[in-house]
Amino acid sequence: FLARIALNTIRLVRDVLRDQISESLAAQIRHAGAGARVMSGEDGNLFRAVKTSVEQDGETFDIGLVGEVNLVNPRIVFDALEQGDIPVISTVAPDAQGKLLNVNADLAAAALAVALGAEKLMVLTDVAGLYSDWPNTDSLVSEISATELEAMLPTLESGMIPKMQACLSAVNGGVPRAHIIDGRTPHSILLEIFTKNGFGTMVLPS
Repeated sequence: FLARIALNTIRLVRDVLRDQISESLAAQIRHAGAGARVMSGEDGNLFRAVKTSVEQDGETFDIGLVGEVNLVNPRIVFDALEQGDIPVISTVAPDAQGKLLNVNADLAAAALAVALGAEKLMVLTDVAGLYSDWPNTDSLVSEISATELEAMLPTLESGMIPKMQACLSAVNGGVPRAHIIDGRTPHSILLEIFTKNGFGTMVLPS
């Protein structure tokens, strides 16, 4: 009974992410004059995932149908880009047995950036960047190495950890730089790409 509830829940998550959220974003992209293609980790074998668990006090706990991307086949993304479409990807992915898992979007984006050979990963959030002494807003870090970030990870707020883990994974996987930027700021992506000083926090390989 519980397994059936979990299966129905993950299917609902898949449908909402793809058919509502991703389709809405794709519609906005098309309205702005660009092409867009909606896809998920199920399409074209884009993502394969492994089920994750949580360890606490020496015990391992099952946290449900939650996974982490361990294989990426970027062909479907390359095909979309070659046809002038922006991929809009919802992050659910099957495991080796075909069981659907919900995967962290930031970490999935990092895995995809590595597989694509991307020049840059940009992760949007709701703060100005990484703070070395949160909530002291004067402690904003504009640039940090992978080694420095790895040492800082255990001290970060829980909401920032997966985003910084994604940046760390990307640069350790060969992406030249990764950025945390404030998605609430108008044109923040353009400010990062086209201004000399950049925007937010940049993570560089060690």
